[in-house]
Amino acid sequence: MSDIPVDVCRAPDKAGECLPKLPRLARLPINRCNLPADILGGLTYQRHPTPLQIDGVADLHRPLWALLDDIPGAGERAGRFAGYLESHFRLKQPEDAGLAAGRSGSRARASYLRVVRGWAFDSESREAAVLKGWVESRFGLSPRHHGEPLREPGSAAWQRYVEIRAQGLRGTNALESQLDLLYAYTQYELARQFPQRTHLRLYRGVNRLAEHETIQDHRQGEKVLLLNNINSFSRSRERAGEFGDDLLAVDVPLPKLAFFSQLLPGMLRGEDEYVVIGGLYRVRLARF
Repeated sequence: MSDIPVDVCRAPDKAGECLPKLPRLARLPINRCNLPADILGGLTYQRHPTPLQIDGVADLHRPLWALLDDIPGAGERAGRFAGYLESHFRLKQPEDAGLAAGRSGSRARASYLRVVRGWAFDSESREAAVLKGWVESRFGLSPRHHGEPLREPGSAAWQRYVEIRAQGLRGTNALESQLDLLYAYTQYELARQFPQRTHLRLYRGVNRLAEHETIQDHRQGEKVLLLNNINSFSRSRERAGEFGDDLLAVDVPLPKLAFFSQLLPGMLRGEDEYVVIGGLYRVRLARF
């Protein structure tokens, strides 16, 4: 089900074609990147992506990119990036970032790695709420589900999500800025590893497909879905098929990959997990 009127269309991507718009309640009027949410969350962007840049990140960390440019191996680049992030955000010296001396605990250990691993363990966790809030803030795409459907800001369900997100951010050291840098590094590595590619074919296993926000239902198994603002996919159709009764195949633009399992050694346990920024997607039901 969806709150998008089926007769609302944007300018056609090609003659005779009418594409649905991203609904107002699924996006913010402003964000912190170079394209508005209604563009980067739409179907035209899925077909014809351009790079996404979070405001200020490239310039602020210019020495990092210059350093990485001179390193040919992905493994060594990953090590240098992790070391840079640890040093820049004082992850092992939280007192330098303002944590009172003698105080320790989970807040001192809250870092981008904890958010990523918390998301991988449970997509409805406190860490997952932080990640969904980061996507909302930076890309302007509102979450559609966190433990329950989120359809309207200000509703009781929305307030519960906001409270969980706030708990995850409380007392942390620029946690969303750490995620900004992780996204920027993801895009840097994708450009280095796949210089000629614009998309990756990814798969997602789902249960109760009828309960997903289906915007258009075409013949021959093709649908337009409004996905949550952050989602896990796999590059392996066999692995994805273990997680649901239906298997979705999606051509995902590289700029909408937030991070992936092989980016940093030990970051995620899944061998083929790709975490994808949401919006409208044209998907196809794949055969197992």
